[in-house]
Amino acid sequence: MPLYNTLSAAQRAKWIDEAGKERLTLSFYKYHCLDNPQAWRDRFYADWEAMDVLGRIYVAQEGINAQLSLPAENMAAFHAYLEAVDFLRGIRLNVAIEQSNKSFLKLKIKVRPKILADGIEDDSFDATKTGPHLAAAEFNDLVENPDTLLVDMRNHFESEIGHFPGAVLPESETFRQALRETADKLVDYKKDKSVIMYCTGGIRCEKASAFFLHQGYSKVYQLEGGIIHYLHQIEKSGLPNKFLGKNFVFDQRLAEKVSEDVVATCHQCNQPCDTHINCGNKACNILFLQCRECREKWSQCCSERCKSIASLPHAQQKALRKGNSASAKYFKKTER
Repeated sequence: MPLYNTLSAAQRAKWIDEAGKERLTLSFYKYHCLDNPQAWRDRFYADWEAMDVLGRIYVAQEGINAQLSLPAENMAAFHAYLEAVDFLRGIRLNVAIEQSNKSFLKLKIKVRPKILADGIEDDSFDATKTGPHLAAAEFNDLVENPDTLLVDMRNHFESEIGHFPGAVLPESETFRQALRETADKLVDYKKDKSVIMYCTGGIRCEKASAFFLHQGYSKVYQLEGGIIHYLHQIEKSGLPNKFLGKNFVFDQRLAEKVSEDVVATCHQCNQPCDTHINCGNKACNILFLQCRECREKWSQCCSERCKSIASLPHAQQKALRKGNSASAKYFKKTER
């Protein structure tokens, strides 16, 4: 059996439709020292493919980071599988707020140097020495304290469509940039402020809280399970929701609607808008915010140049794209 994906996204989408099964989207992570990440990768691929798991999973010497979907009927078997793996026993599974059968269309499990690239080269840094986790009730109480600094550890394109009010928002495109940027912004508050960090599912705050404690901050906390777990907790307990807008997610859905608030604006006309799309010029493919009116006006493109390219015959567009990579491109704040 090949330990790699053999179907295209279109083929998999058709297969999902024909199967007619409800699928669940979920995520989890675990920082743990793995001696042989490649062996774990191959084991997970063989076992999870048999359970019809699709998703994007990274395995490294420091642990595992998984975002995936699977048939709802296989959820119990998958959970039992995780419980049978020593270092994954008792792990929290963050189930998506909004579900889609096509959140993932391939199974990709990759071995990486780290499950979360951080740029930290200090051998004395210990990612397991983290700040305390805050449940939703504790979080809601503590953010009301004027001596608390709330920090969003996500990237700017995530936080611009949704965030907690009063949070220090990033201008960075990567976690490694956000660590340094946030450290510079908070250096004057190292001793006299409590710092609470949050992210989507907890993996970035886990490492960020350890980093800031390593930097000499004394009161560093993290939102348990990130935004996803927070939303499940407030719904279950009837607590007030303090998150405004949409929660950005890294799958086909791109975002989950959390509140009716639209906190972002179209990158082209500045009207209220929180819908991310990719530029219609595949050679550009930049992720940006575009309202319905601008989508029609610009043919789902980010500029006149891209609009003109996207109007060319498919073969000509493909020739222009040859040899060029258009992955991981986001609309920068400096482009506004």
